[in-house]
Amino acid sequence: MKIATPLSLRAFACTAVILAVVAYAPEAGARSAKRAQCQMLTEAKAKILFDEWNRALQGNPPDPDKVLLTYTPNALLLPTLESGPLVGRAQMRGYFVHFLELHPVGRIDTRAVYASGCNVGVAAGLYTFTVDEGGRRVDKPARYTYVYVYQQAKGGGRWLIQHHHSSVRPPAK
Repeated sequence: MKIATPLSLRAFACTAVILAVVAYAPEAGARSAKRAQCQMLTEAKAKILFDEWNRALQGNPPDPDKVLLTYTPNALLLPTLESGPLVGRAQMRGYFVHFLELHPVGRIDTRAVYASGCNVGVAAGLYTFTVDEGGRRVDKPARYTYVYVYQQAKGGGRWLIQHHHSSVRPPAK
């Protein structure tokens, strides 16, 4: 029978410590760091998000920056009244400056909501904007798709628009 030498005991001890650290490190990290919460987009949440965006459009005085805060910094907008795509808040700002001059008030006509997974969801359907045109208020029917993402932040999180596609609704046949 061979007796372990101090060197082999040290090697064994070091190996055991390394194996223990490797085996338990992920578990230890999970205990100390908060895990991201999974948020699902619901019909009720989609309604709240549209209402928040719509209220931002109706600011008095009009404030495009308030509207832009409902979008992620790198959001993509395919706008109704201009050519796109507009990528990022800086490109989208000019569009909203012009759009807010029309004093838009939106209303949802139809909405379908799809929870695409944790922290991502889609709301799509038909909406109508009442806007200023030629000295009077007129309705402008359109189609929409919003892709929302839930972004974690210190002290909570927030749903923001990652992608917004809006286009003129063709007349019904």
